[in-house]
Amino acid sequence: MPVIVVTGASAGIGLAIAERFAQAGWQVVVIARQAERISKAVEKLKRSGDRVIGMAGDVSDPAFVEQAGRDVMDAFGGIDVWVNNAMSTVIGRDEDLTDADYRRVVETTYLSQVYGTRAALRVMRPADKGAVIQISSGLALRPAPLQAAYCGAKAAVDGFTEAIRAELIASSSNVTLTTVYLPAVNTPQPLWSRNRTDRAQVIPDPLFDPRLCADAVWSAVQRPSRKVFVGRTTWLMALAQQFTPALADRQAAKMITAQQGGPQLPRLGNLDRPEEGPAAIDGPDTERVIRPWIGFVSSRQIAALKVAAVGVLAGLAVTAGFAIGSSKR
Repeated sequence: MPVIVVTGASAGIGLAIAERFAQAGWQVVVIARQAERISKAVEKLKRSGDRVIGMAGDVSDPAFVEQAGRDVMDAFGGIDVWVNNAMSTVIGRDEDLTDADYRRVVETTYLSQVYGTRAALRVMRPADKGAVIQISSGLALRPAPLQAAYCGAKAAVDGFTEAIRAELIASSSNVTLTTVYLPAVNTPQPLWSRNRTDRAQVIPDPLFDPRLCADAVWSAVQRPSRKVFVGRTTWLMALAQQFTPALADRQAAKMITAQQGGPQLPRLGNLDRPEEGPAAIDGPDTERVIRPWIGFVSSRQIAALKVAAVGVLAGLAVTAGFAIGSSKR
């Protein structure tokens, strides 16, 4: 049976991904900091598949991640897929954040993906097979206010991943790298994140189901592509940033209000240590979740659409040219 490792997998999107692969009969390894919650997650996953292992540890620690990769190799003989999903964030204006806030978000959201990728590649390069999936965000494509630390860390993941992909291509490796960009998702994270404001964090609409993200990861494993965009908001953010960046800036500025709810005392959250909470996939806003007709698109599909569009335009040009030539006769 194939083996998948998922970091940040005791709740939310990570747990949804682990469940999707467990249901498909994969051997699943889940990693997260909170020992009790990862144990509960393993119990939940074993209802779908009996080969599930939980590891409690901080993926911002490179020694722990490297050892986790060796332990998985010893237990299963290989790693077919490694999903870098662990993250943390802090909500607040830049002037209210500390240097330590920025440093910790970089460690958990960016460097954890570096360490996870390197641990996976130590196993995958010699075997010349495998897939590394980076869980990113539409905020890496079009950053938003109140989340500067998180946006910067996710953007750094893009630079790292593109460079490593080029190295793999240069060595004719069959290992694949895919970045999955997520929209706003209904997970428990807003209940746990550090908040330097006096308002509760609100995830703006449209809000998507974590299981849709899991389906996107499954698709990326079955048919690898460079990028997968989940929900319409991710590729719309990418288009806005590319073609109308000034307008995108003004629209993003409006998100300050959209991200803030009722009064709440500032909260330290799970930035430095895990918060207590259940091994739950869904967050508190299930009633707002939408179920789109097309849940995600890959860069492969977008490229095919571009080719088709060029073909249609070329055909129209030829037809128009023929019509003009005929009218002159």
